[in-house]
Amino acid sequence: MFFKEPLAYRMRPETIEDVVGQDDVIGENTPLYKMINQGHVPSMILYGEPGTGKTSLAFAIAGSTNQDFYAINATTSSKKEIEEITAKAKMSEGAILFIDEIHRFNKSQQDYLLKALEEGVITLIGATTENPYHSVNNAIRSRCGQIKQLSLLSPEAVKTLLNKALNDEYRGLGHLNIDIKDHLIEQIASITGDARTALTLLEDIVFASDQNEEGTYIVDEDTVNYCIRNKGFSHDKKGDIYYNLLSSFQKSIRGSDVNAALHYLARLLEGGDLEAITRRLLVIAYEDIGLANPQLCSRVLPAIESVERLGLPEGRIPLSVVTVELSLSPKSNTAYKALDQAITHVQKGITDDIPDHLKDTHYHGAKDLGHGIEYKYPHNYAGSWVYQEYLPEKLKDASYYTPKEIGEEKRLAQVYDKLNNLKQKARHNKT
Repeated sequence: MFFKEPLAYRMRPETIEDVVGQDDVIGENTPLYKMINQGHVPSMILYGEPGTGKTSLAFAIAGSTNQDFYAINATTSSKKEIEEITAKAKMSEGAILFIDEIHRFNKSQQDYLLKALEEGVITLIGATTENPYHSVNNAIRSRCGQIKQLSLLSPEAVKTLLNKALNDEYRGLGHLNIDIKDHLIEQIASITGDARTALTLLEDIVFASDQNEEGTYIVDEDTVNYCIRNKGFSHDKKGDIYYNLLSSFQKSIRGSDVNAALHYLARLLEGGDLEAITRRLLVIAYEDIGLANPQLCSRVLPAIESVERLGLPEGRIPLSVVTVELSLSPKSNTAYKALDQAITHVQKGITDDIPDHLKDTHYHGAKDLGHGIEYKYPHNYAGSWVYQEYLPEKLKDASYYTPKEIGEEKRLAQVYDKLNNLKQKARHNKT
């Protein structure tokens, strides 16, 4: 038996009873499942990463009803196509319209779609990989009673799906004699929560395996590992998963979990965007390590330059070194937090005139204005420090910086405290 369509396409669920995983969205006890079983399909937006089953769920919902079903992609469809579907829907007393990548709809398409939704001519099922609260037109979103986020499948759910494919004689691989051990199925299932990728990988593995004299495909560990290595798991650089990975990478380093940081680094490397990784590492160095280990901050940039020169795969080596060291380094965010407080003051208009002794004196007549007079040059004094006020009068008691007693900043904290004490003592003596 020969199939033109790939396994992932053939194994799409035909009704909502066939859906594997997503129990919190379409499980038997969910309101959505009950509504559809009662013949009521609400307009909805399905949101999730590629391979979470948005399209499959839409087709399963359609298969569970008697309504006409139309499927289009927002990137290739036209207003005319929507008009034609709407006209057909009016003739058949309504229809379900599935729109993939709905966030890419232009204004003209959106306006016509809104009219059809308001009239109840069509029921909309939109699918998007991007957060609908950010990417989908508010007017369309408000007309969708259900906004459901689909998650990547658990390894158990993927394994169930793979076994269904191996046993299904009409749509899957059940018409073939396949010898595959359970632990290899579990290995495939653990690679990704993307159902489409897992099924495609299974199909590749089976047909990459040798057949014995009886025609049985003997799936071995080497073939599985080879196909997994060469699959190349990537992510959309504009989608939520991309930014979620970058966020998880930074938060793992900030939380000093070196193993988690390396895990997310590995996933980012599969996406191949070295610039985003190195930029994030530079941010981490100064945002999360900061004054606790300033020497490490200064080493990150040369490491980044090494990555840029080497490229992949060798560039992963300096990336691993920097990631481990950042994860295990003492951490402080006091410097930029202090600046943020100062910025808040400025933005709120909490400022005052600069003290005259600090003002610029390089031009003729500056001293006639009182600028620079009585300025004390610190290098002319013992310890290169002398008391004088630097902040504007209204802000002279402002304190933005609060040091942490950790790493190298512990020494800076001692200096800071000493200088503050000298300042307070000098102020007291002045009065």
